[in-house]
Amino acid sequence: MALITLPVVAPVVAQATGIASTYVGAYVGLVYLAAMFSSVLGGTAVKRFGAIRLSQGCLMLTATGLILCAVPHPLSMAVGALFIGAGYGPVTPASSHLLIKTTPPERLSLVFSLKQTGVPIGGVLAGLLVPQFELLLGWQWAFLLVGAFCLVCAYSVKPLRAALDEDRDATVRPSLIKSLVNPIKLVWSHKALRILAGVSFLFAITQLSLTTYLVTFLFEDLGWALVAAGAALAVTQAAGVGARIVWGWMADNWFGSGYMLMVVAGLLAISAAAMPFFTPETPHVWLYLVLILLGATAIGWNGVFLAEVARQAPKGQASVATGGTLGFTFFGVLCGPPLFGVAAANLQSYGLSYALLILPAALILALLWTSRHRWRRYCV
Repeated sequence: MALITLPVVAPVVAQATGIASTYVGAYVGLVYLAAMFSSVLGGTAVKRFGAIRLSQGCLMLTATGLILCAVPHPLSMAVGALFIGAGYGPVTPASSHLLIKTTPPERLSLVFSLKQTGVPIGGVLAGLLVPQFELLLGWQWAFLLVGAFCLVCAYSVKPLRAALDEDRDATVRPSLIKSLVNPIKLVWSHKALRILAGVSFLFAITQLSLTTYLVTFLFEDLGWALVAAGAALAVTQAAGVGARIVWGWMADNWFGSGYMLMVVAGLLAISAAAMPFFTPETPHVWLYLVLILLGATAIGWNGVFLAEVARQAPKGQASVATGGTLGFTFFGVLCGPPLFGVAAANLQSYGLSYALLILPAALILALLWTSRHRWRRYCV
């Protein structure tokens, strides 16, 4: 929710600061630049501090970033984006560390997908609440309120720490260089993890391009009101929530992770191809149908991916492998939205830019198909 708070009111923030709305891609790029490094460090930090304590620190960093983003100056917003990214990155390695200890292998895709519903649920909340906060209180207070939510969440999980952080090791002395290098070395030394890292890099380009620019596309290209555009983003995120659960169940029971991700990439390409054909006169129901499919695919892939990373990781190294692969994921996010913004500015159309997402979807299909012998089925 914190990450998407600025993109969901980007047109209003652009008017208030005099910054073109296409630059929201640069903001998202800064968030994920910080997240790329902090996620790689997350595996070691989990061992030292425990997953719950690390998550509390991440929420506090995120709240600080939102406070800085409420200052209407590009430099403050840039620093705020880095704080949000620093808090965003280590959360997934922390949660993977907890889940891999307790989940049977045949249920990994479903359980990890259920956990990952938190991401699009946060998007739903941002799409529904932040535009309303902006109308009632102004965009700056909207940022501060979301920051307050983060602090309340950090405090509320304190009672869980004694039980869930029992395996922390206070003798671990994190080395910045080793903590950055070792997860990448682990991923690079296992071919399956390398392939999964490349797949996540490409999926990340599509996911953040969708969530970063959808409100702006509907507001500027199709003439929707800001609240209606935010609601459409919420619907897209809700589709991602449901799809993460469905894809996880299907991966465990039918396809296996690799083939499931191929199906998702194919559906993503089909929905992206439809985006340039929408105009202000298009009935909303048709656009909503495409956005639901786009959200289900561009947002719904993560749980299946993370479960397969945990499966392929050496024993006891799930959080380190997750952090290493997420470094590649966040690099995709770092590259994707800024490139999407450049494409939109040059093509003078967000719809045509969405059609370009066919390219990463096709590369995902090629990567997974050529390595299909690696993906086992884990059926119940």
